[in-house]
Amino acid sequence: MRFQPASYLPFCLSVSLVLFVAQGTDGRSASYTTVEAAAQKVESIPIPGRKAFPESITSTADGTLYVGRVGDGGIVRVKPRTAESTIFIQPGASGSRSILGVFADEASSTLWACSNDLSALGGPATSNDTGSALKGFDLKSGDGKRSVLLPGSHAFCNDITVDSKGSVYITDSANPTILKLSPGATTFEVFARDSAFSPPQGGFGLDGIAFGSDGNLYVTTYTVGELVRVEVEDGRAGRVTTLSGTHHLKFPDALRALGDNSFLLIEGSGALDRVVIQGDAFAVTQVHGGFATPTSVARIGTTAWVSEGQLTFFFDASKKNLTPSLPFRIYPVLLREEGTK
Repeated sequence: MRFQPASYLPFCLSVSLVLFVAQGTDGRSASYTTVEAAAQKVESIPIPGRKAFPESITSTADGTLYVGRVGDGGIVRVKPRTAESTIFIQPGASGSRSILGVFADEASSTLWACSNDLSALGGPATSNDTGSALKGFDLKSGDGKRSVLLPGSHAFCNDITVDSKGSVYITDSANPTILKLSPGATTFEVFARDSAFSPPQGGFGLDGIAFGSDGNLYVTTYTVGELVRVEVEDGRAGRVTTLSGTHHLKFPDALRALGDNSFLLIEGSGALDRVVIQGDAFAVTQVHGGFATPTSVARIGTTAWVSEGQLTFFFDASKKNLTPSLPFRIYPVLLREEGTK
């Protein structure tokens, strides 16, 4: 498997919200990983769509992956054992636009997805939805189940997690808020609001989100590069603590729980990390580097699957006439035993 070093440039998001991605160098490094897939070895799996720009990836217990597409819209279903990838949720389904965060909630048989109107940047314009919404699709059939708008006129649904009672939590990257949708609710409530979540001027705020084995909620802030804990007490948000790390995170994105209060974390600068929480601090160990704008990670057994977004070709106006490396791909990374706990 061959990864490109990351390449990031600032980009402008519609309706006066400006976000940033990191900037690095071009080129490729020769780093290879393979996993067994049925009777074949898989070094990567292509994601369909010349404008796919995969942004988020989630997995189910049977080893299926689901990948959200920013550029083409819709959600791709991937079966790693056969290296098969097909469009599961069509672009525009249930009024969806560009798909960012995805989360497979098997308890409710729901595939949750963050939908944002990025048509001004070349995203899908096949629906009547404007703004930002959380979409829910049936995990088996793909039929639309839910559509809930985020509050406010400048919201940005980024990533998703679900608690043991079925409540859905999302990060709003444009505002200093974590939103909660309780089972049966038709509108969001603000679960937590804190200055630690605030996006900097011209930057991107909250991004990844996951529950730790301690029952607390953890989030990343993309531009500032922080990992933040929200203590959860009787289902309510408590103290908010910005944790100190052994390594300063560079554009931390997706966050996925591993157990023993550890996580897989994507750094937008090009790395997949393992992060272990230690009180009000955390230790970072790089699992694999050299990705080209990695955006998310999902785990199946001892394999982490990483999506390469190449998002500068979507968000950076100066690259609109350039072609990203096609096809877009997701890559397997074998984890050591300690990296799965």
